[in-house]
Amino acid sequence: MVALLNRRLRRSKWRLPKWKPFPRRLKSLLAGILPKSLYARALFIIIAPMVLLQSVVAFVFMERHWQTVTRRLSDATTRDIAFLISVYEAYPQGDNNKKLIKMAGNDLNLNVQILPEQDLPPVRPKPFFDLLDRTLSDKIRKQIGKPFWIDTVGRSRLVEIRIKLDKVILRVIARRSQTYASNSYIFLLWMVGTSLVLITVAILFMRNQIKPILRLSQAAEQFGKGRPAPADFRPRGAREVRQAAVSFMEMRNRIERQMEQRTTMLAGVSHDLRTVLTRFKLQLAIVGDSAEAKEMLADVDEMQAMLEDYMAFAKGDSSEKSSQVNIRHLLQEIRKQTGRDNTVITLKLPGDAIIVPLRQHAFKRAVTNVVSNAVRFSQNVAIRVAKTKNWLTLRIDDDGPGIPEAEREDVFRPFYRLDDARGQDTGANTGLGLSIARDIVRSHGGDITLKESKMGGLQAIIRVPV
Repeated sequence: MVALLNRRLRRSKWRLPKWKPFPRRLKSLLAGILPKSLYARALFIIIAPMVLLQSVVAFVFMERHWQTVTRRLSDATTRDIAFLISVYEAYPQGDNNKKLIKMAGNDLNLNVQILPEQDLPPVRPKPFFDLLDRTLSDKIRKQIGKPFWIDTVGRSRLVEIRIKLDKVILRVIARRSQTYASNSYIFLLWMVGTSLVLITVAILFMRNQIKPILRLSQAAEQFGKGRPAPADFRPRGAREVRQAAVSFMEMRNRIERQMEQRTTMLAGVSHDLRTVLTRFKLQLAIVGDSAEAKEMLADVDEMQAMLEDYMAFAKGDSSEKSSQVNIRHLLQEIRKQTGRDNTVITLKLPGDAIIVPLRQHAFKRAVTNVVSNAVRFSQNVAIRVAKTKNWLTLRIDDDGPGIPEAEREDVFRPFYRLDDARGQDTGANTGLGLSIARDIVRSHGGDITLKESKMGGLQAIIRVPV
């Protein structure tokens, strides 16, 4: 039907909306309502059936027991009142009706008064939970069939009933327990009490079961940030959780062994290549200070700088341990090392000292690469630092030519060079500066993004968790 209408309305500017299937919409709605954490979901799985079961039990109790008992009590009270009316009408006792009132009090436990003829009081608003009012009214209407007025709210422990007879008003006051199953609250209290006990036990049990999973998550997060796992971390909890913890520890050990082997191999390769370059320099020094020798020496220096970048990119800095780093001191050192006469580097730091756990040398190299790239092609560079509860953010703005939006992700690829005048690396321009920087920042659990700066150039945003 929708497709037919769309075909007929093809020439118009609007189309019928594409409605999602109901199960899919319901699923998306529930996804926004249901809790997100495993602890909360586990409690929900335990508590929801318990609450549903208690609700069903309460409903059955209300329907089968409470209402049944209330109906029978109301029926008995109504029969007693009907009997008193029959006795009054069949055997008049005079003006005071003392015998009828005494008989009602002694035998039926009802407080009866014979009032002069008058209008019945106005009907009061019904209570929100009007089981007694509704049940007692139905019984009086069916068994007595005379105008009446009842008050089940005014005095909590008593129920007042007024029935209009021929020339008098029969006023009956009964205890609430005679017409209403008032002891049912005991059952409700027991039901709520046992539910609270069960929920408390479930919360304590689930917290102990979830704690090993949280510890495993923390250990994995610390490992992803290049930090050591908690000292007391070990497989705990249920069998499946222990198996996951053991698998994680084995995976971590394999990764560390692989990184150690790669570092050792690259260290050997680096040593051999540096030895060859050193021999080149010695041979060029023997040749003399000719123009050709100087050009060859410059080439050797460039090769050595490129070699350092290649080895740094391949080896990484994962072997370095985390330590508490003062960001203010770190940025001041970077400003001294990367500053140029024709470029002004401005630091905008909070008043309080910012000290965060980082791999100091690796993080310094990442920030240096980004700042050097900004200094190389601009005259003004601003570095702003902000720290929240969970993140450290560095924003590096410059007034240089910037980088086209389409190429802002490509510049992080190894050996990528821009076609325009702005490069992205220092030194020999190997195309690895930003790649190394992003690799280091991501090894800390963060990332680097590029966007247009308000200064007219490029803004690099470095975010790492703390």
